[in-house]
Amino acid sequence: MRECTSPDEVAAGLHRTGYLADDGLSTITFLALAMQRPLLLEGEPGTGKTALAEGLAQVLDVPLVRLQCYEGIDASQALYDWDFPRQILHLRAVEAAESAEPGLDVEQLEGTLFADRYLLDRPILRALRAGGAVLLVDEIDRADDEFEAFLLEVLSTGQVTIPEYGVVRAEVPPVVVLTSNRTRELHDALKRRCLYHWLDHPSLAREVQIIRTRQPEVSGQLAEQVARAVHRMREPGDLLKPPGVAESLDWARALHRLGHADLDNEAAGTTLGAVLKYREDADRVRGRLDAVLAG
Repeated sequence: MRECTSPDEVAAGLHRTGYLADDGLSTITFLALAMQRPLLLEGEPGTGKTALAEGLAQVLDVPLVRLQCYEGIDASQALYDWDFPRQILHLRAVEAAESAEPGLDVEQLEGTLFADRYLLDRPILRALRAGGAVLLVDEIDRADDEFEAFLLEVLSTGQVTIPEYGVVRAEVPPVVVLTSNRTRELHDALKRRCLYHWLDHPSLAREVQIIRTRQPEVSGQLAEQVARAVHRMREPGDLLKPPGVAESLDWARALHRLGHADLDNEAAGTTLGAVLKYREDADRVRGRLDAVLAG
């Protein structure tokens, strides 16, 4: 695992991956690495929370292990499972051998059933055993309280106990990045163990810079027009899903692929599906498209 010795080094490394981090984000990311603390990122969808973990894995030259949270997720889906079909085949093979040569040791058989070859790594166990990884726990706010409590225990100890197998302890603790769209409040116990950063939509100038960095084929003029239009879409605060940076990038890419050098009413009207994902939002923006695209 590569080391970063300063916030500037973190920012420079992320920049090489195409991710532009401001001073606050690069500093809190550096501190999370230096203090070996989980980093909790909250903010609106599309502000670059997941992309930070992806870029950080490249900077550190370690694998990215992603745990996508959802309603109803439990420990077995996040931690480990047993390969039951292979275990059953193993039992049948042992039974066949026993019939040919009696005298099977039952305790020995039980031990072979829970050997490493039958253990299926889920994301958390995979990250603990990787010898260095970035563990992305994406959208932790979609999981329930019980899963959050389970996750807290794992993050606090850097190890898990598998009853049939034993203790698995990380030789090199993973770098943990948790993201939340704040659909619910996370418990204070989890927040206390993390370093925290709120990711807001970028300024106009930074969003232009992001588009130019991630989509170098897009002209500076078109990048600025897209960023300005997206900012004007967000300003009233009446959209069901305000477009994030990811949508700005998609819109710029779509316009470029269609050969548009400028963002005019016709180009915007035919490509709104790249930037707005609800019919009601598209209708609202079409109703004020002249204002969105003005100078």
